[in-house]
Amino acid sequence: MEQTLKNLPIGIQDFEKLRKEDYLYVDKTALMHRLVSTGSYYFLSRPRRFGKSLLISTLKAYFLGKKDLFKGLAVEQLEQKWTVHPVLHLDLNTDNYDSKAALDDRIALLLGNWEKLYGKNELEKSFGARFEGVIQRAYEKTGERVVILVDEYDKPLLQAIGDDKLQDTFRTTLKSFYGALKSKDDCIKFAMLTGVTKFGKVSVFSDLNNLKDISLDNRYYNLCGIDEGELHSVFEPYVQCLADSQNITLDKAYSELKRNYDGYHFSKNMVGMYNPFSLLNAFDSLEIGSYWFETGTPSYLVELLKRHDFKLDELKGNKVTANVLSAIDASSSDPISVIFQSGYLTISGYNERYKLYSLDFPNEEVREGFMLYLMPYYTSVSVNKTGFQISCFVEEVKSGDISGFMSRLESFFANTPYDLIKDTENHYQNVLFILCNLCGLYTKAEYHTSNGRVDMTIETPDYVYVFEFKYNGTAEEAMAQIKEKNYAQPFLASGKKIALIGANFSGETRNIENYLEEWL
Repeated sequence: MEQTLKNLPIGIQDFEKLRKEDYLYVDKTALMHRLVSTGSYYFLSRPRRFGKSLLISTLKAYFLGKKDLFKGLAVEQLEQKWTVHPVLHLDLNTDNYDSKAALDDRIALLLGNWEKLYGKNELEKSFGARFEGVIQRAYEKTGERVVILVDEYDKPLLQAIGDDKLQDTFRTTLKSFYGALKSKDDCIKFAMLTGVTKFGKVSVFSDLNNLKDISLDNRYYNLCGIDEGELHSVFEPYVQCLADSQNITLDKAYSELKRNYDGYHFSKNMVGMYNPFSLLNAFDSLEIGSYWFETGTPSYLVELLKRHDFKLDELKGNKVTANVLSAIDASSSDPISVIFQSGYLTISGYNERYKLYSLDFPNEEVREGFMLYLMPYYTSVSVNKTGFQISCFVEEVKSGDISGFMSRLESFFANTPYDLIKDTENHYQNVLFILCNLCGLYTKAEYHTSNGRVDMTIETPDYVYVFEFKYNGTAEEAMAQIKEKNYAQPFLASGKKIALIGANFSGETRNIENYLEEWL
């Protein structure tokens, strides 16, 4: 008899709807109960589409005492009282915050709705004063302390990246508003704030020192997302359906899911987490696809990279302290923190002695999606032709067509707008980094820099290419360095055809000036 599978909750962020309509639910309520039982004020950072809104909705149902929704879940046995609390739910994820008025209108609407429930004092004029008044009256009216749940607190700040004046305005507004969480501590039972970016010492939370940041807490690494155990225990029938559809083994299906959607690390214990949105869509479509990126990549990421003329090779292997990963205000001077917090980088290692985190792309979905997204911003290739141009480049590489792929490489640099290039040397290195990462999805490609030198190697089933690029030098110098340093040595025993390619990049023409090739 064929097994009937529960519907997958794709895009469903309302816990009550999910439970009443019997969608599949991965039980996180034991962790939720631990949070509620051991503390009062929390902050959690996770990338978009990682289940933050569902967590907030679950907490809301719990504090409203909706016991029936939790039937059969872990918390049903852990919780005895099911006390009903007044819940103030602040969701900033719904609007486009392109002006001060947009944020003001959203806060005013929420405050107005709460004041209808708990009363209003006309002497309370500012948002902060009105919020304090609502908390006080909700406590007095119900006799129970208030629960405050904030979903995507940082969306206005992220949308204002690039507009320092507007961002400062938003920060001032939110700082005053959230100050009520500290001034009304005696009236508050619990508070949870979520977002993509984490708060720093100088931010909207600078006066709110009672918030506990659990974003890198080993105890709560799997509060959002799917871990390996949950994938096997909850989703195996769905994995089997995917395997059957793709005509692959179950083990192969697990391997492909891991390669594409696993690898997010939210603590130094390095336990991998799967992107739940991508997993659910893969099971629904019965295809391994790039689902996370189909929902859009925030433009603020490119804005940050362009603003700072960021060296893309520093994305991988970057070593940072926890403070860098925890500071929203670092976005004004260093994009790494925001890129990490947005989910495009993750923790790849931890040095206990020096308290340093290493960063890298979490998986192939993110690496490919991010590189494809960046390509049109760094080259003359249009958005709709990026995939085609890369596929042509890879096929030329696989077939040994050096003149073909070098000509195409030149076309990537040609006609790039001047406003995209601040440092020409950095720009061409960035293009090579993007290209090498995209090639690496279909071939074995490596890229690294050292003291201004750029090395790139690409290995296919039949060929090995060893590149050396000089900046404002000569192709002859590049070829001489390949031979002097014996860069081809590691590949001599492979039995493959080896090509040495020495090229010179001209800062004046902003393109490859000439190149030399030799076959071994």
